[in-house]
Amino acid sequence: MNAELRADERVVVYTREGCHLCVDAEAVVTRVCAATGVGWARVDVDDSPELVARYGDYVPVVLVDGVQQGFWRIDEARLTRLLSR
Repeated sequence: MNAELRADERVVVYTREGCHLCVDAEAVVTRVCAATGVGWARVDVDDSPELVARYGDYVPVVLVDGVQQGFWRIDEARLTRLLSR
């Protein structure tokens, strides 16, 4: 799963189609990553039974540098602080 990510993609958003919270989270991640110059990737949990088992009830889930930093609703100020370090 992480092998498909580029080295500059520090942020990963685990999401699924038809999820309104995922749309909101992606908008936050897009803004913050654009402002901080950080790359990010979207991963659809429904592409893998393992991801569905791990994140399916919690999407959207945001990881920064491989560490889960939030789920359901993403705090824009917190994500900005994490990426500005």
